[in-house]
Amino acid sequence: MSPNITTIVVASALIATGTYLFLSRSLVRALMGFLLLGNGANLLFIVASGPAGAPPIVDGSDAPMADPVPQALVLTAIVITLGMTAFVLALAHRGRQLSGVDLVSDDTESARIHARAEADDTGSPSARDVAEQIAAEGERTESKYHRDDVAEAGGLVGAASGTGDSGDAPLADPDDDHDVSAGDDAPGGGNPVPEPDPATDEGERP
Repeated sequence: MSPNITTIVVASALIATGTYLFLSRSLVRALMGFLLLGNGANLLFIVASGPAGAPPIVDGSDAPMADPVPQALVLTAIVITLGMTAFVLALAHRGRQLSGVDLVSDDTESARIHARAEADDTGSPSARDVAEQIAAEGERTESKYHRDDVAEAGGLVGAASGTGDSGDAPLADPDDDHDVSAGDDAPGGGNPVPEPDPATDEGERP
């Protein structure tokens, strides 16, 4: 196909109109703009293919031949446009079911972030402040764990030596069992020791 001014003008008009409709808030108008953009791009492929020329293999025929590469690109673009059209139609239908209109709602979160960036809001903590805060919390946590480990180790040492951290009484000495078994009347607080009988002792003497 030989390019001409008419094809170029039509392709430019389709692309301009499609861009205008594609930027609309209505999903239906955006879909129409997408379709016009696709058709304009297909015409540009045909225009870019250039004029017809002689066949690459000389076989004695002088009939003009078209370049098959732009035609393959146009066919691929048509398939992609059809798939995207079905996807946008599904989005428009679902949006109409949920909200009752096909208009795209405002993104309040994006608007708030944009307004903060324009106002150069410095009230929010920076990345460095957040990193320093996290590091400080980590140091406090490590210090707490260290104190707990030291206290636990001290309790184990105290238990091994006979005293605990809570001021418990020392462990009983095995040598004190004799005093405990003695009676209350004995000097040691244990049972009384029987006194020897003098008559028995004199009779037994030689």
